[in-house]
Amino acid sequence: MPTFQCANSTPRLNSTPRQALLNHNAKVYIATRSQEKTEKAIEDLKNETGKEAIFLKLDLANLKSIKAAAEEFLRFAPPHPCNAPAPFLTLQWPLCTARRRNCMSSSIMQVLWCPPMDDLTADGYDLQFGTNTLGHFYFTKLLLPALLKGAKSSPDGTARVVNTSSSASLMASKINFDTLKDSPARRKSGPNQLYAQSKLGNAIFAKELARRYGDQGIVSTGLNPGNLTSDLQRHLGRIETKVVGLLLHPTPMGALTQLWAGTTQEGATLNGKYLIPWARIGTGNPVIQDEKVGADLWKWFEDQVANT
Repeated sequence: MPTFQCANSTPRLNSTPRQALLNHNAKVYIATRSQEKTEKAIEDLKNETGKEAIFLKLDLANLKSIKAAAEEFLRFAPPHPCNAPAPFLTLQWPLCTARRRNCMSSSIMQVLWCPPMDDLTADGYDLQFGTNTLGHFYFTKLLLPALLKGAKSSPDGTARVVNTSSSASLMASKINFDTLKDSPARRKSGPNQLYAQSKLGNAIFAKELARRYGDQGIVSTGLNPGNLTSDLQRHLGRIETKVVGLLLHPTPMGALTQLWAGTTQEGATLNGKYLIPWARIGTGNPVIQDEKVGADLWKWFEDQVANT
């Protein structure tokens, strides 16, 4: 029974990947900050699949919470069995839900809803970059020992790490390090640009992870899941709902590229690739390919978590 980690701060946004994994007898951990909402999602999944996922408390906007979640997982998760399919860590689009304003999985919706500029992480970072990018890095870093062991024991010699970026990453031209904590430069950027920057950061991190650990069995990909419908569109007005609905696809389609990267034989060959709907190799933002940009961002990540 392979182990899968699904990190997502809104457990009911897209249950399709989890449902598919449970149907194939995977052990699925859903790492979120809301135990009540996640337990409801787990109950729904059990009713649909007959299998039960496991809740892991994780707040990606709090470095101490990330560390505690990783330690709990490593303490209680069983070792990856020999000859089981490759372990798979999917880092899904965490939604910045402060004050009920959400950065949604569709790039269209991202422009409509992003958190207020006053919102920062528990450690003082821009909420969107801290959650979507720094949080992903730290959680992955702490789970790397388990992923590397899993790669050695899996039949194809890999462990998969899938970072869910967005087409919004194309709206950013660089990582402006002056905006990652509160500053005049951050305030000038505005929430939509900060969101785009955070999703570019996802893709850069995925590429740099591939460079650093690809020769040790880690298969790291970044992807755009597509413009998707979700229950969060209840916040839109009637006319907005109709207009935006013309541009969105059914939510389950967002799982296709994730599952392709994380569970198929072909996925083992995708290290360092940027994936696009639906289960295709794309190019993404050209900045992703810049090795200096990747190295600089990795160093910044390491500096931020050094004393956590």
